[in-house]
Amino acid sequence: MDVVTFGETMVLFTPDSTGLMRYANHFSRKFGGAESNFAIGLTRLGHRAGWISRVGNDEFGKAMVAFISGEGVDVSQVKVDETAPTGIYFKEFRRANDVRVYYYRKYSAASRMVPEDLDEGYIAQAKYLHITGITPALSESCRETVMHGIEIARKHGVKVVFDPNVRKKLWPEEKARKTLLEIASKADIVLPGIDEAEFMFGQAAPEQLGKRFLEHGASLVVLKVGANGAYYFTSTESRLVPGFPVKQVVDPVGAGDGFAAGFVSGLLDGLSFYDAVQRGNAVGAFATMVNGDVEGLPDRTELEAFLRSENKGVNR
Repeated sequence: MDVVTFGETMVLFTPDSTGLMRYANHFSRKFGGAESNFAIGLTRLGHRAGWISRVGNDEFGKAMVAFISGEGVDVSQVKVDETAPTGIYFKEFRRANDVRVYYYRKYSAASRMVPEDLDEGYIAQAKYLHITGITPALSESCRETVMHGIEIARKHGVKVVFDPNVRKKLWPEEKARKTLLEIASKADIVLPGIDEAEFMFGQAAPEQLGKRFLEHGASLVVLKVGANGAYYFTSTESRLVPGFPVKQVVDPVGAGDGFAAGFVSGLLDGLSFYDAVQRGNAVGAFATMVNGDVEGLPDRTELEAFLRSENKGVNR
């Protein structure tokens, strides 16, 4: 694998109508999870990605694994839990710029991941290990699994990419902050959004937040600042990479995962940090234009055609 990631993916139900979900009678079924979104984004760009998780021994779990495998992601390390269900969540589009997400994931199969679910040899042969701040929030055993994964990666020289993905609904804020900072201190690359960085370190200018992450242990920080693009910071340089304007955001959920996939794809292709961040910005923009977490992620032909368009915006 070029990249290995692990975490929970859930069945996603979206009302076919806009407005309060209480009035919805028809739903579309999709799948979504930060880590599998990221892995699918990479495979669409021609890279090899593996996803580790647990699913329930139910129809949802079987459909999920088939879908992710069908997108080219290696699912050989996914385990089936005989006693816990596959998690579910709902995405409610109340009105423009008002999207709400409701999780039904407590005691799910993925929340029962344990360190023994990680195969050391499988992670050791990758170039990058991708983790998010969602997984340690699911349970104590999931937190231990994340820490064990980091230990394996560092032992074998696999670079750790950490996307904080703050989910305040999942755990107490102080516990979340402490755990996220601990993981960030062990990661090589950190990919926070501006709100997540402020949650972890407090209010500050982007340049100060980037410096704080570097001082905390990361060697490369990419700070996403929404439509304005993203900054990257190293010990020797920092720069803002402008984003791509999107005329109409259909579904913002999954944009950060698309950004991470595009950025890591750039690193795998040997691009400069600036060009890798630009690719991340482009993939993130693609993700927002289609309903669903992964449905809008581009393949390499689409991405290259878009980047050749002199960055005039997203053609719809």
